Amino acid sequence: MSGFKDRAAAALADPVLKTAVERTAGTAEAKRALAVAAFHDFEAARTRAAAIKDHVIAHLGHYLEQFEANAIAAGAQVHWAETADEACRIVADICRRAGAKSAARSKSMLGEEIGLPHALAEAGIERIETDLAEHIIQLADERPSHIVWPAMHKTRDQVSALFRARHAEPHVEETIAAMAESARRHLRAAMLGADVGISGANFLIADSGSVCTVTNEGNAELSVVPPRVHIVTAGIEKLVPSMDHAVHMLRMLARSATGATLTQYTSFYTGPKRAGDLDGPEEMHIVLVDNGRTKMRAEGLAEMLRCIRCGACMNHCVVFRQIGGHAYGGTYPGPMGAVLTPVLDGLAASRNLPNACTMNGKCQEVCPVKIPLPTLLRGWREKSWREGLEPTGTRGAVRLWAWAARHPRLYRLGSAMAVRAMRLFGRGWIASIPLAGGWTRHRDLPAPQGRTFMELYAKGKRT
Repeated sequence: MSGFKDRAAAALADPVLKTAVERTAGTAEAKRALAVAAFHDFEAARTRAAAIKDHVIAHLGHYLEQFEANAIAAGAQVHWAETADEACRIVADICRRAGAKSAARSKSMLGEEIGLPHALAEAGIERIETDLAEHIIQLADERPSHIVWPAMHKTRDQVSALFRARHAEPHVEETIAAMAESARRHLRAAMLGADVGISGANFLIADSGSVCTVTNEGNAELSVVPPRVHIVTAGIEKLVPSMDHAVHMLRMLARSATGATLTQYTSFYTGPKRAGDLDGPEEMHIVLVDNGRTKMRAEGLAEMLRCIRCGACMNHCVVFRQIGGHAYGGTYPGPMGAVLTPVLDGLAASRNLPNACTMNGKCQEVCPVKIPLPTLLRGWREKSWREGLEPTGTRGAVRLWAWAARHPRLYRLGSAMAVRAMRLFGRGWIASIPLAGGWTRHRDLPAPQGRTFMELYAKGKRT
């Protein structure tokens, strides 16, 4: 892939992308605001949600053992995967033992994180993405651009053209309902005929061994109930102690993600089909995936393990709203992705992501579990500096600024000269200025008005 700056520049030059992203994220922001306003004492609920997750993370071993024991007692088989490759091998082996030719997959960011789509393809297993947005992404051979709305970067016209090209019985009318019906015709038989169903988990409930999934379309139920085998892939941080805790987290998740009181389909799976059950899989396998989470817990990123994948941070992020999700280059976009991608891909390959943040703090303000995202991003910046990953020119410029800042008279003189010089490049707004292309290439820079702050401060003291 190209670098972050190149991807961001390409995104900024795409007016269709900006329209698509702003429409969806703007709607999500407005709906969340209404939902939060109607939620009595939302701040106290956020505090409780953060405390639940912190408690689980602090006692992770205890709750993992409890979940495993209860899941096994309910008839499920529990597998442990330390790495993404190990998780994919476990899933592929289960599919092979089941003689599976096809697998229906309900949307799961953990699946994207570990590279499960590619692993299934390499194993010769047909993958059927059952979430409507993921179906669109699969047809377009693209990666998700958002963790809740994977196809948010697509316009209705683009989706219509894609369905007409790839569906056997495409829609006739150019309406959303007709396009949805076209997808239903294309997917329904494949979903019901799949040999294996694969889902993620929004929450894992320790005291019952249950798995909770949340969808807007009911596709999880159709993906995992009819097949003979149900495979769950879940990060070890998804645990909550009990159903009461899960219900509280569900109330926070729905409002923060879509502005709804509760998501349309919330399902709990506890083991495979039992005697007397009318439907359900004959086998249930739960793959618990670490993939860097234990390392995060040990190295100062435990607060990021609170994340419930609601997407609120990116919906409110001024950077994400301009460039969309693909520009980030990893599985997870936006502020949460800027924290997680250095864990998954290494800081050397992704140091530009923490540096792209404006540090305005909006992401932390709306996070339902109070993750201090700006603080965590600042930590990555500091580590990048300590490890010498910043370009030589940047390091030299910062050292020069630091030297000037330690000489107040020289610093004030330089600031005064800079303010006056910048006025030569524009009145009111500056469209171009030497050595500042990063500020002016995609937007106009406000021209300084009047004197520097220190000059105005000194004048105020005299008067």
